[in-house]
Amino acid sequence: MPWSNQSGGGGPWGQRGGSGGGKSPWGSGGPQGNGNPPDLEDILRRSQDRLKDFIPGGSMGGRGLIILVLGVIAVWLLTGFYTVRPNEVGINMIFGRFTGTSGEGLRYNLPYPIGRVVKPNVTAQQRVEVGYRSTPTGQGRARDVIEESLMLTADENIVDIDFDAVWQINPARPQDYVFNLQNPDGTIKSVAESAMREVIGRRNIQAILTTEQASVAQEVREIMQEALDAYGAGVLINVVQLQAVRPPSEVQQAFFDVNAAQQDAVRVQNEAGAFASRVVPEARGEAARTVQQAEGYREQSVADASGQAARFRQVYEEYRKAPDVSRERIFLETMERVYGGVDKIIVDQNGQGVVPFLPLNQMQQRLQPQGNAANPQQGATR
Repeated sequence: MPWSNQSGGGGPWGQRGGSGGGKSPWGSGGPQGNGNPPDLEDILRRSQDRLKDFIPGGSMGGRGLIILVLGVIAVWLLTGFYTVRPNEVGINMIFGRFTGTSGEGLRYNLPYPIGRVVKPNVTAQQRVEVGYRSTPTGQGRARDVIEESLMLTADENIVDIDFDAVWQINPARPQDYVFNLQNPDGTIKSVAESAMREVIGRRNIQAILTTEQASVAQEVREIMQEALDAYGAGVLINVVQLQAVRPPSEVQQAFFDVNAAQQDAVRVQNEAGAFASRVVPEARGEAARTVQQAEGYREQSVADASGQAARFRQVYEEYRKAPDVSRERIFLETMERVYGGVDKIIVDQNGQGVVPFLPLNQMQQRLQPQGNAANPQQGATR
């Protein structure tokens, strides 16, 4: 039997006698050289001889071979144990086909080449830069990428936008990331640029530069997540950060001048609105006050006229009853009203000159403190 042959030596395949010199198991010249073709039985015999050197006793029967094979298989099976860290998810494969995921801890899968385990980090935050490239240290911008950052707005203006997309592997679907994405950074950057152009194309440049940057970032994140989910990428977009939003450098100064003019126009409009909001209520209040005064004067005038008419009717009724007495009384009351507040001189009706002076005013002043005449008689004779 060829396996019992103990002869031979040298390298793992033994030495070939003759002119081969022991340099090659195929003899001199190799398998395509000028020597004789290799002897397969001789090669196996020499391999057995080398294996027996590692076995105690120098001989191996059928049982020993089985034990050796089982030991090798046991060691090979033990290599299938692996550890999944808290920030990882184990993806198990058998013959390259996905069989399931494994969580944190000590796990097992058939070892290579039958089985394979991929353990992606599902908590690491990755960053994709669009429109610029940062320095190797991560501080500041190394250069702008104009072909990525220049975008067209809805009002046919151009805006220069630099932004980041921060993403991570979806812990619920890490197998999608492993099997479906060949170039994760390139795919995510293309989706981010496309989503940003879509959002910018629906807005005016003034809103993009001023009030709607937060809404732009949020809408871009939502569009990116929908697109990547449709691709089965197994990626979560955590946040989109706008790093710089500005007009192109060629028209930047002119744009700032136009923006300043627009801000001045808005300021003037606001001032005019504030002035109108102050003056209009005052004018309305003044108009209401004038209307109320007019209505009050009307009511007062109507009331006075009504009172005068009522008094006149009463006087007229009395006059009809006694015309002479009423005329005399009206005359006296009229004279009292006319001469009540002036100095009076009594003149003789016969025209003989000034009669002795009658100091009516002094007499009235002396009588008022004494209470003898509350309403002194005043008048004139003619």
